[in-house]
Amino acid sequence: MESNIRWLVFAILISLTFSSFVLDHGTLAESVKPDEAKQLRDEVRGMFYHAFDGYMNNAFPLDELRPLSCQGEDTLGGYALTLIDSLDTLALLGDRERFTSSVEWLGKNLQFNINKTVSVFETTIRVLGGLLSAHLIASDYATGMRIPSYNNELLVLAEDLTRRMLPAFDTPTGIPFGSVNLMYGVDKHESKITSTAGGGTLSLEFGVLSRLTNDPVFEQVAKNAVRGLWARRSNLDLVGAHINVFTGEWTQKDAGIGTSIDSFYEYLLKAYILFGDEEYLYIFQEAYRSAMQYLHKDPWYVEVNMDSAAIVWPVFNSLQAFWPGLQVLAGDVDPAIRTHTAFFSVWKRYGFTPEGFNLATLSVQYGQKSYPLRPELIESTYWLYKATRDPRYLDAGRDFVASLQYGAKCPCGYCHITDVELHKQEDHMESFFLAETVKYLWLLFDLAVDSDNLVDNGPYKYIFSTEGHLLPLTPQISLPRERCSYFGGYCPSNSTKPEQEVLEEESNNDERSNSYPYHESFPITGLIKGLCPGLTHAQKYGLSYVLPEKTDREDVDEAKPVVTSSSIVLITDQRMEKKPQEEEGFTSQSEPIMTISGGSSNDQTGQELTLLESETDDQRLYSS
Repeated sequence: MESNIRWLVFAILISLTFSSFVLDHGTLAESVKPDEAKQLRDEVRGMFYHAFDGYMNNAFPLDELRPLSCQGEDTLGGYALTLIDSLDTLALLGDRERFTSSVEWLGKNLQFNINKTVSVFETTIRVLGGLLSAHLIASDYATGMRIPSYNNELLVLAEDLTRRMLPAFDTPTGIPFGSVNLMYGVDKHESKITSTAGGGTLSLEFGVLSRLTNDPVFEQVAKNAVRGLWARRSNLDLVGAHINVFTGEWTQKDAGIGTSIDSFYEYLLKAYILFGDEEYLYIFQEAYRSAMQYLHKDPWYVEVNMDSAAIVWPVFNSLQAFWPGLQVLAGDVDPAIRTHTAFFSVWKRYGFTPEGFNLATLSVQYGQKSYPLRPELIESTYWLYKATRDPRYLDAGRDFVASLQYGAKCPCGYCHITDVELHKQEDHMESFFLAETVKYLWLLFDLAVDSDNLVDNGPYKYIFSTEGHLLPLTPQISLPRERCSYFGGYCPSNSTKPEQEVLEEESNNDERSNSYPYHESFPITGLIKGLCPGLTHAQKYGLSYVLPEKTDREDVDEAKPVVTSSSIVLITDQRMEKKPQEEEGFTSQSEPIMTISGGSSNDQTGQELTLLESETDDQRLYSS
């Protein structure tokens, strides 16, 4: 029976693939030429200003625009959300005047000491990301958009905002609550259920903030959240959609690449590219391999049970459309091309992509008929054109522009489409339309014309956040081994310190500073010299993401002192030089969540590499 069902699904998918081909090639139009690409780029620029001016004239300083009625509404926190989300698009378009005036207004008027409960995820990707991106542009001569009067006001605001979100991470798993009050922290009645994307899509913004402020706490809590999620993956290396942040139990076990999970995959790869942290790459490689094995039904993707891989939801979800772009970044272009062709066929059928398209019935999924101006398919189109320079992606861009101009344009901006079959408009415009949708469209056509923009021809390589914000690979952010100025970086022993400091440290080896101690993000990074390059990342680094089966005191060797935290289990080695806590016989015990064990496959000593984290002391100590 199960075999028959699988063959039926396979037949349906093959049928839909053929249908996609017909839809994609049923009508032929002349390909976009350079002159037309320039015209389209200018048209997209006009689209941005139609919506941006509509917001500034009718909605500012409220969060978002209602483009049909030409009014504003507060949707997130009541702090000019659309303006913050639009800052780096203004810079990308070279609009120095409006970029400068917007940054100056926010520096003088924006504050987060407000009694508002906000989404940790949305606030991070839209507000924190927007502030950080604009700060990095406004403070750097190399961008060509430096503001002479700027004095790090946006960075100060970004740090203040993020500190107000830190209480959300105070959970036994390290996975944050979904919402937090910016003045009072987490409400005692706050839901303990959050999405995988909500807990695992914070690494870029929090990591950049740590590097800019030299405060490790932001990067560490975001990374602990990723570890907490990955430690609870299934035996198939799949993660579910929703999880209880206190118990660590999955409350929805549907695994996919779309709704509630999408950007978890995205930030694994992008965090590695931006920060060079190989732990993210290792997790991404494992997660991607499983996604392609269990979720990929070429060229489509389905949702399956995370434990059994049984198909539970044969639906194309519009948020899946980011995946081909991510595959381009990962270097897996061929399946990206096929999947983009399939996804774009849905757009061609309706003029927009519905939130859900049923692969079994070949129709819009019931209750998922809307198109809220999402950028994901356009984003993947940009990345595929950048990788292949195939003109069909410019043709797709022309279709996107036509649909938005004739189906979504409203008196003061661009409207949500509530029904892609009827093209019925709704009086709302998400801030991400200006942060992402028109940004990727403009970049697509500019790439075909001259690529003379900050992203493609600027002083740095850029990573786009999941909100489309520009995060540059500057030395301060991306070269920790050279800078060694922030928590989590790694430098060869004493390589950056003056000789006198080295001598003083050697003579005072047992003394401990009260300041935040420097240590490696991987406890064994400096200990793996000479390992065979053929070893896997897990073998080299001895990483094992597992949950301890027992946490009772009797499970621990009495000969070894124990220190545990709410997120990591530590068993120290007696051979390590004694620390003050050990000399005093200090022990602390709380519910352990994750063990990081070490030792490569050729390690004959059976040593265990562990991370020690005390709840009462910021120092992290390592043993081998």
